[in-house]
Amino acid sequence: MQQRREKEWDLTIGPDTVRVFILKAKAISAGVNEDYEDGAEHEIEYDGGTHDNHHHAGLAEEEEENLTEKELRQLISDLNVDEAAELVALAWIGRGDYDASEWQDAVAEARQRSNRRTAKYLLGMPMLGDWLEEGLEALGA
Repeated sequence: MQQRREKEWDLTIGPDTVRVFILKAKAISAGVNEDYEDGAEHEIEYDGGTHDNHHHAGLAEEEEENLTEKELRQLISDLNVDEAAELVALAWIGRGDYDASEWQDAVAEARQRSNRRTAKYLLGMPMLGDWLEEGLEALGA
């Protein structure tokens, strides 16, 4: 039987909350990757008989896709200072900037850098969902 290792950290932010962030971040990432898959995003091809009647059915679709990003941005903005610092620290651990044994240092650094742009910073990470997931796994949460 494998013994559970003793944790040297307590998460203020619940692992289930982080998992919601992971799902939303991965959904955002998947949407971006679909657009860039063939390298021809936003290219429009016209054949000789096509006329632009200014139908913008795609705009509703775009707006719907952006809801996930808006929701994630709002969820991150609603976190308290400790939770936000821990979320950033989890991403750093998942990215390999810190080891799980350096949890307290990562949180302290994230808290020092804390500002009102945490959501923008995190959403600027192209692999945020993966890094948060790896960070949680590294901590055994």
